Amino acid sequence: MFEVRYSNQAAKFLRKADKSLVKRITTKVEEIKADPSMIRDSKVLEGYKEKLFRIRVGDYRILYEIDYDNKIIGIVKIDRRERVY
Repeated sequence: MFEVRYSNQAAKFLRKADKSLVKRITTKVEEIKADPSMIRDSKVLEGYKEKLFRIRVGDYRILYEIDYDNKIIGIVKIDRRERVY
């Protein structure tokens, strides 16, 4: 199983968001954590120097990266769709 690490921005977003949204986001992160290669609605983002993936949670997007060697999933950014990219 992978370990999840949150960036400062992602952790701050989760602290400020309402509890129902945090529950939905953490549920999706747990799905990614269980097996990141099997998430069907995940897409690779273009235009970033590192390989980033994005996943939808309603109007919100979770941007994350996967380090298969160290088994770490880095949650880079969480925000509304219009502000995340």
